Amino acid sequence: MHTPPVDSPPRPPDHRTAARAAAALTLCSALLLTLVAVEWRPLIGVDGDIARTTHRWAVDESGLTHAFRILTDWVWDPWTMRLVCAVAVVWLVRRRSAWRTALWLAATCALGSLLQQTLKAAIDRPRPAWPDPVDSAHYAAFPSGHAMTATVVCGLLLWLLHRYGPGRAVWHTALTVGVVSVLGVGLTRVWLGVHWPSDVVGGWLLGAMLVALAVVVHERKIHS
Repeated sequence: MHTPPVDSPPRPPDHRTAARAAAALTLCSALLLTLVAVEWRPLIGVDGDIARTTHRWAVDESGLTHAFRILTDWVWDPWTMRLVCAVAVVWLVRRRSAWRTALWLAATCALGSLLQQTLKAAIDRPRPAWPDPVDSAHYAAFPSGHAMTATVVCGLLLWLLHRYGPGRAVWHTALTVGVVSVLGVGLTRVWLGVHWPSDVVGGWLLGAMLVALAVVVHERKIHS
């Protein structure tokens, strides 16, 4: 049975939906970034309340905390996510007709890393500090690199998979893994006391924004 090339999908795209999503996500991301940058008191207060509560839980539940450290440092680590993306890029390149999609995927993931580091340097938000930390992390806090990288990689791969009509079992499995990874890595970063909740939300929003913008670019280039 002939399999359609990746750059010629069997179903027509709807880049207008992606464009609307990108606009909404950009607005939300910009608003949250501004509130963090100006240290808006209600946001800082909520961040602090949640962080203090989850830190107490993390100290008390040492077994669960250890499991979360394994997940965040190995399974959902940004480098693990980038490796998954690299495997997908290699697979696309091997299909020959999909080299443009491979380049688009690699470029989007690289842009996500660049945007994340640029914002960290620009905002320079301090991470939570505890007298009895259960984990440690480097660089500035906003946005969460773990949350943003997982959102970008899982979002792009899920979009590509869904676009070419996978079987129901494959799709449901991939969707479950993607959603659990994106939500799970964000929650572990707050639990381990290395990020404020708004850092994670910012990572999710910025990652989703980048995915939506990348979809718009991909659709317009493929069908122009």
